Amino acid sequence: MTDVVADDPILETDFIKEMSRQMRALDTYGTYAGYSIEKLLDPFVLTKEKKADIPIVGDPDEETLARVKCFYNAIAVLIEKECRQLAVPLIHLTHEGFGRALITVGYLVVIDKTLRDVHRFGFPTLSKMKDEADKLLSIAIERIGKHPDVAGM
Repeated sequence: MTDVVADDPILETDFIKEMSRQMRALDTYGTYAGYSIEKLLDPFVLTKEKKADIPIVGDPDEETLARVKCFYNAIAVLIEKECRQLAVPLIHLTHEGFGRALITVGYLVVIDKTLRDVHRFGFPTLSKMKDEADKLLSIAIERIGKHPDVAGM
């Protein structure tokens, strides 16, 4: 389990709430119905010990791919909330776990992230995951601000 306690303020952030929604949306069989947010997002937290248990070379499984998509979908939703334009995430990966994550708004590519070793996708803490999402979100909003005509605004 993560080091996050139930009353941690990070659990009240828009990003963590959206990650929770995205994870529950993937749950077609209701497996996560009784899960707390901490337990639901625990697979995103890869401590050094957990990462050491994962082989350096490997192919990502479906659950890992779903988590990658969930992360970028959540960022896309936050972009939409901020700029009121449709943000479309696209994840393209090889079977070996290498590829790209793109998010477009209109004709503008607002996020272009190279992905490597996706089978080891995760963050040391939920706070670090939120920091990475905030960084990507600010880049996207800045690009939309610089090129509103291309973004369709």
